[in-house]
Amino acid sequence: MEAVLENILALNVDGLQLHEAADFVPPMRADEWRAFIADVRENGIRDPIVVQLPNVILDGRHRWNAARECGLSTIPARIVDLTSTAQEQYVITSALLRRHLTDNQRAMLALKWKKKASAAAQSEAGKKARAVQLGDSDTVSESPEKRDTRAEAADLFRVPERAVRYAAEIEKRSPELAKQVERGEKSLLQARREARVIAQAELEQAPLPTGKYRIIYADPPWRYGNMMPEYAPEQADHYPTMTVSEICALPIADLAEDNAVLFLWVTSPILEESFQVIRAWGFQYKSSFVWDKIKHNMGHYNSVRHEFLLVCVRGSCQPDVPKLFDSVLSEERTKHSRKPETFRTIIDTIYPHGRRVELFAREQHEGWDGYGNQL
Repeated sequence: MEAVLENILALNVDGLQLHEAADFVPPMRADEWRAFIADVRENGIRDPIVVQLPNVILDGRHRWNAARECGLSTIPARIVDLTSTAQEQYVITSALLRRHLTDNQRAMLALKWKKKASAAAQSEAGKKARAVQLGDSDTVSESPEKRDTRAEAADLFRVPERAVRYAAEIEKRSPELAKQVERGEKSLLQARREARVIAQAELEQAPLPTGKYRIIYADPPWRYGNMMPEYAPEQADHYPTMTVSEICALPIADLAEDNAVLFLWVTSPILEESFQVIRAWGFQYKSSFVWDKIKHNMGHYNSVRHEFLLVCVRGSCQPDVPKLFDSVLSEERTKHSRKPETFRTIIDTIYPHGRRVELFAREQHEGWDGYGNQL
């Protein structure tokens, strides 16, 4: 923060405006507001608001609104001169100190701030990329390090990072539950449990495709029994998971032709159990591809930066095209659980004939049927 001017002035009420960061903190409840208005009518505005030069309110929006409602022409104000970053911090921290918000409510507000900060960072990165393409080197400074907006939000709103992650999970699965947490009607953990029940029900209701398929490509939502540290993300933060027995029980064997091929994604921790699924679905293991994700991944015994794509066959189903692709592909991971399209290209290349289906798909692809609650 820069210089703070301690003088108190009487400012014209109509000449002021709120800082945009005021939107990140909820207003008073209706009963609180009525009581506050009654106090202002009787006693006036006793504590000065805080105003950034020349007329932006950083602290005291309720006092300002009350002054306007009560017909006051002026309001006492302390004038400050802060940087743009410090202004936002002042608005939020001052409001949080005054409002009695729970950790759960602050986590939802932190998520709201994070989304805005992430959008601003992406916009800035886009501007720089366009400037580089146009060769406008004078306007392009050295690229800053990628911002960790979740960590920034957690620090600003004084909550653990995992709370911001839980808030994002809840909002993604049920906006109404997210609103209930923000209003203080539910805790993060309660809403998170309810959101997972909703997501699990959606998964169970998603209808399997009909007919027979020669090519089956599957990325099951494995549930892991080995608990990661509390601060580490887990699969269920992103989508509803299933036990091995639940995955085995899916009637995939009924979808497969007598001669069919299965490409099954599996991670190292669940590799042994995946063979139960292969057998339950009526296939035999034949070979595998390895996806080297390049980036570090959390693990108990090593940095598990790869996944397996197991190649399994039912009956006789060798490739139609005898083209041998390298069994190891190095490609940096992007969004959680999203697999490189290179592997689909490999499948389409060596198996160009027959009906094909992707199980637990995120998107529809031309020439493929899909199954999954994220479609």
